[in-house]
Amino acid sequence: MASTFSKFRDDMTEELEDQVARLQKEVKVLRKALGKRGAAAYDDTRETAADFYDEIAARVGDALPMIQKQSRVVQRAATDHPLTTAVVGLAVIGLVVGLMSRK
Repeated sequence: MASTFSKFRDDMTEELEDQVARLQKEVKVLRKALGKRGAAAYDDTRETAADFYDEIAARVGDALPMIQKQSRVVQRAATDHPLTTAVVGLAVIGLVVGLMSRK
């Protein structure tokens, strides 16, 4: 009886060891696949972000001369009409405070 039990235990141990070895191989394959996918996703995201940055930089670069021109006009108007500028500034501050107090 002890011999039968010993043989059964040895068979079960051997089978469990085989299953563990197969599972370890599968995990290794899955890790490699996941690593490749992660690297590809990182590269895609990085490339998309770089394209987005390039597009934004180009648009800002194209708009910069117009923005500078408009800022000079606003600066000139503020210098020529300081009282009007102060009133408009206070009105904007009042609107912002009013909008923030509603929440």
